[in-house]
Amino acid sequence: MEGLLGTVFPLILMFALFYFLLIRPQQKRQKAVQKMQTDLKKGDKVITIGGLHGFVDALDEGTIVIKCGDGTRLTFERSAVREVTEAN
Repeated sequence: MEGLLGTVFPLILMFALFYFLLIRPQQKRQKAVQKMQTDLKKGDKVITIGGLHGFVDALDEGTIVIKCGDGTRLTFERSAVREVTEAN
């Protein structure tokens, strides 16, 4: 019985450490990004995952229209927004 506990306990400990150091923080970051993408508003200054800087011009359920500095309007999926730099 002691031999079994001695071999199983380190495995359980490694899984617990792996969960609290890697999996849980990643899930928190994922939830924060998803909340940021759903809370987008017209006029927010955003950066896409491709590096495009612009302002949110229009919103749809799954897409957004970003207005760039020269007046160009581009349509992106909401998931393409990496961060909001200035909230409106």
